[in-house]
Amino acid sequence: MTARHFSGSTVVVTGAASGLGRSLCLSFAAAGARIAALDRDRAGLDALATELLAAGSEVFTAVCDVTDAPACHLAVAAVLARFGGIDVLINNAGIAHRSAFAETSLEVLHRVMDVNYFGAVHCTHAALPALTRSRGLIIAISSVAGFAPLIGRAGYAASKHALHGFFDSLRTELQDQGVGVLLVCPSFILTGIDQAALGGDGAPAGRPRKVSGAQTRPEEVASAVLRAARRGRTQLLFGATSRLAWWLTRLWPARYAAVMKHRLQSEISPSSGASSSASNFSAGD
Repeated sequence: MTARHFSGSTVVVTGAASGLGRSLCLSFAAAGARIAALDRDRAGLDALATELLAAGSEVFTAVCDVTDAPACHLAVAAVLARFGGIDVLINNAGIAHRSAFAETSLEVLHRVMDVNYFGAVHCTHAALPALTRSRGLIIAISSVAGFAPLIGRAGYAASKHALHGFFDSLRTELQDQGVGVLLVCPSFILTGIDQAALGGDGAPAGRPRKVSGAQTRPEEVASAVLRAARRGRTQLLFGATSRLAWWLTRLWPARYAAVMKHRLQSEISPSSGASSSASNFSAGD
């Protein structure tokens, strides 16, 4: 593992205007990095920039829809024009859905994959030449759903599993060029992704999500990501829930699946009678 330091580095963060993305910007800025914040939310970006500038950090913002590959290349070109290079790319932009597959339109599944998987691919493709020059670092924000089954979120889990296949493979291609890849797998985080989750018809999901274990604050996850990046880690299982899920899915997968189903079934089948105290662990968005 190669130790990294971020003072004076340029860090690009997608989905930067709120939630975990905002906390990642603040955390890396506090470590001395220049921040390039990308998001579709101009007002959120402006508020973030005001906060970072007040703290004495260098910041550049660009409105960017990660599902638009040419827009990602234009945003990266603008970052390079401003800062001259890119040292870290954090693929954080994401969206969730909560609905049984049989009741989910194909458009919802395509949308989730477009944002969570292809959004990360687009930004990585655009930034890779600069990251290769700097022997930089790519960070992908995945989930427990990236390695475990997740009832009622098949499309979300598929997009996160795809991230693992892509970035684990890309790591092997880039390791001789000095480019690192870190996959981050938290469980439930207190962010706006719950309110923005799609239902099966593409409208906002009607029911609040169920959670297991303690929800973590985005600033806690961001601090852990910074520590893992400094240490040259390749994977971060954040929190006890994530670590337990990792081992249980490998050592006793049937038990994991049964408890996860019992815990979350009521999100898609209100009459199932699932208990809200069935377990201390489950994958989450």
